[in-house]
Amino acid sequence: MAAAPASSIALADTLPKGLLHNARVFAKRPAIRLKDLGIWQTWTWAEALDEVRAFALGLSLLGVRRGDTIAIVGDNRPRLYWSMVAAQSLGAIPVPMYQDAVAQELAFVLAHSEAKLAVAQNQEQVDKLLSIADEAPRLNRIVYDEPRGLRDYEPGRVKSFESVAAEGREALKRDPKLADAWLVDVATGQGSDPSVILYTSGTTGQPKGVVLSHDNVLVTARNANKFDKITERDEIIAYLPMAWVGDHIFSYGQALAAGFCVACPESPQTVAEDRREIGPTYFFAPPRVYENLLTSIMVRMEDAGWTKRTLFKSFMGVAKRAGEPILNGERVSPLTRAVYFLGRILVYGPIKNRLGLTRTRVAYTAGEAIGPEIFRFYRSLGLNLKQFYGQTEASVYVTLQSDGEIGADTVGKPAPGVEVRVSATGEVEYCGPGVFVRYFKNDEATRNTKTADGWVKTGDAGIIEPDGTLKIIDRAKDVGRLNDGSMLPPKYIENKLKFYPNIKEAVVFGDGRDFAAAFINIDLLSVGNWAERNNVTYASYQELAANPRVYEMVRAHVDEVNRSLAKEPMLAGAQIRRFLILHKELDADDGELTRTQKVRRGFIAERYAPLVAGLYDGSAEKHIATAVTFEDGRKGVIEATVRIADMPAYTAEGKPLLAPPPAPHLEAAE
Repeated sequence: MAAAPASSIALADTLPKGLLHNARVFAKRPAIRLKDLGIWQTWTWAEALDEVRAFALGLSLLGVRRGDTIAIVGDNRPRLYWSMVAAQSLGAIPVPMYQDAVAQELAFVLAHSEAKLAVAQNQEQVDKLLSIADEAPRLNRIVYDEPRGLRDYEPGRVKSFESVAAEGREALKRDPKLADAWLVDVATGQGSDPSVILYTSGTTGQPKGVVLSHDNVLVTARNANKFDKITERDEIIAYLPMAWVGDHIFSYGQALAAGFCVACPESPQTVAEDRREIGPTYFFAPPRVYENLLTSIMVRMEDAGWTKRTLFKSFMGVAKRAGEPILNGERVSPLTRAVYFLGRILVYGPIKNRLGLTRTRVAYTAGEAIGPEIFRFYRSLGLNLKQFYGQTEASVYVTLQSDGEIGADTVGKPAPGVEVRVSATGEVEYCGPGVFVRYFKNDEATRNTKTADGWVKTGDAGIIEPDGTLKIIDRAKDVGRLNDGSMLPPKYIENKLKFYPNIKEAVVFGDGRDFAAAFINIDLLSVGNWAERNNVTYASYQELAANPRVYEMVRAHVDEVNRSLAKEPMLAGAQIRRFLILHKELDADDGELTRTQKVRRGFIAERYAPLVAGLYDGSAEKHIATAVTFEDGRKGVIEATVRIADMPAYTAEGKPLLAPPPAPHLEAAE
């Protein structure tokens, strides 16, 4: 094996050079793991380099050249990560795609990115790619990782990862100088070169391809590692979509920059079990994951015996009072500290062990607002959970929370090397080392997003607090006005609703109308467990959502949100006056959510126009038929008569306003 150049990590200005450095300095340390058939398989950095080089030489034999784009689709797998760095070593640009995207969504990305070759995890992904081959004319080869079901596929067009790597190794045996030639290819790469194209979620239209350079990824990764003292001794579990910028930075950029180990779970269904086995020291999850974990804890405690329930309630009371102060290094009385230590043995430690977070030094959440009570619950256990604010266009990090400077309603101060400002219109803008190069083949969008002096317009409305921390209010374009002039930040209100474990999703309406109203999606796991404990029978989500007792439960949550909004002078007029519980869960396959689970507000308003009209025309219920896409691709229709509930509004003192919702406009009734 050819020796890697004797470079330091500080001099590695591309990701493949980072791999060469790690293979030399951390040769025998674990680089990546995969759980296969219940057994963890591990590759060292030296072994990873060998795999990457062989596959890169194989790709070169297939005609991959500098500037080509290579699509990658599948769950988190070592070979898919190796495919990215192998492509980059040749000067090609990887384009990760969402593995749960339907074929037509993949077709857009393949055609727009002009992908020449695709690396797919398994038969499912290969079949999707073949079904849209006519819509991606430049795609001439598909390489797959897992061979099951693919033996009889067209060998000229579909090849296995193993065969491509084997051809690379054979070529190297015939001509050992190819190793040096490959190193020259790697050395040719520069930090300013494009390293990846990541497509945005497309909440308002077709996704945009965000071009990030090696400098964007590596400098951001190094800054983040230094900020949280992440080293080669840390470990992360890679379970988020590879197409999402977060995974690209956490599991790829930061891993190559620090040399830590990345663990790939056996499947999406085994993530919780695999996380317990690995015990990551560095962990990220969106708020919904933390909410689901907390829900599972509470459900288990409801089913536990009297002794366990009593211990849990008693020690969680101690944790609520003293957990965060102890975590922040504040002064706590010796007696309280001793009781908390006992709770760590009896309650907090077992809970963290059950969640697979016993070894976690740094945990983050981002993407949506997390409920303050949920946030404080984890921190009270001694988990160093923090928030950051980021975007694909920023290579993730815009702001970060420092240890000891944590707030549930803010997202921290500017990340290292980043500057943040709020424009005269209230829009958050930033500049820094992670600022993207451009939108691929979309100069107009690039000009609209990046200012002449290199600042990026986030599209988010926010304020900078006196202590320098950033507080995000809503998407700037989504902030509307009621007819009486009251401000309506829908996402802010939706997040307040989603703080309750029983509410999975919410969509708020009201811009240009007389009052605010909402669609609610209940959380089937949480509400289903409540139903079992309370002898409420149901056969489907639709039946449970229509249950009068569920409506009363949701009504209580909406009422609390209204009381909270009443205390905020700028938002008191945006209290929810009517709501309904949707008869189906919002689904990305039906176009209602993006692949990153963001609400496509405009599409939902059009798709459920009869229900929106019902919220504003005084109807007590509304019938609707909704087309749906099932998991196997079949189409169907769900029909339901959806009940609509009225809600009171409150004064700042908590007194009910006697006036009913304003009378609807005539056109709304029609």
